[in-house]
Amino acid sequence: MAAHLVVSLSGIGSDTLDRCADLAGALDRRHVPLSLLLAPRKAVPGAVPDWVRTRVAAGDALVLHGFDHAADPTHRAVSLRRRAEFSALPAHEAGLRLVAARAGLQRLGLATDLFAPPSWLASPGTLVALRRHRFAVCADMAGVRDLRTGDVRPGRVRMAVDHWSHLLAVGRSARRGGLVRLGVDAASLDRLAPVLLEAVDLALHHGAAPTTYRANPSPLGSTTTSTPSGAVPVRTR
Repeated sequence: MAAHLVVSLSGIGSDTLDRCADLAGALDRRHVPLSLLLAPRKAVPGAVPDWVRTRVAAGDALVLHGFDHAADPTHRAVSLRRRAEFSALPAHEAGLRLVAARAGLQRLGLATDLFAPPSWLASPGTLVALRRHRFAVCADMAGVRDLRTGDVRPGRVRMAVDHWSHLLAVGRSARRGGLVRLGVDAASLDRLAPVLLEAVDLALHHGAAPTTYRANPSPLGSTTTSTPSGAVPVRTR
């Protein structure tokens, strides 16, 4: 199986937007699209949704990252106990939060059927709610789930860290033809953007094909996707 490369960017906000744009430009020069993990608490009118719309129209993928401000376990003020509660979230409550989060995006002219849970942990109830609300993909810690077919493409998400073992793991995964998932938080780009780009270059060197969570390469290598009503169509690469 050919290796695929997905690069995700979280923590997109008005205070990090310049660094996000710099990273996107560096990846454009490598012909690598981004999966943009947008938290609802960051989705406020202004430069952020405008930039996201521009990037999606050019081929990036928009991924709903979490729910609302108060319940989003990626927020620094939320304890580990709250994160554990999120990983056990029942379907009904998850569904209510999904509806509210989607409505917030739609008010900004954004739409997606892709989801990545906070801290990459999705409860069984969250997966049920995602299917009920016609989400197509859930990218969690262990892999990428096609919610329409039940297929799971295994592949651990590797957040950029300044350590030699990070590059070794990326190289091994790419050589084996796996799904190489690289992630970085925008708040860390000043320090970790060079590390991320080095990992991207290594994966490309080993023949990994750049893609996004929109394309969701299945265990059989399929890249067939659908576009939700009201969403900006996204090219797969």
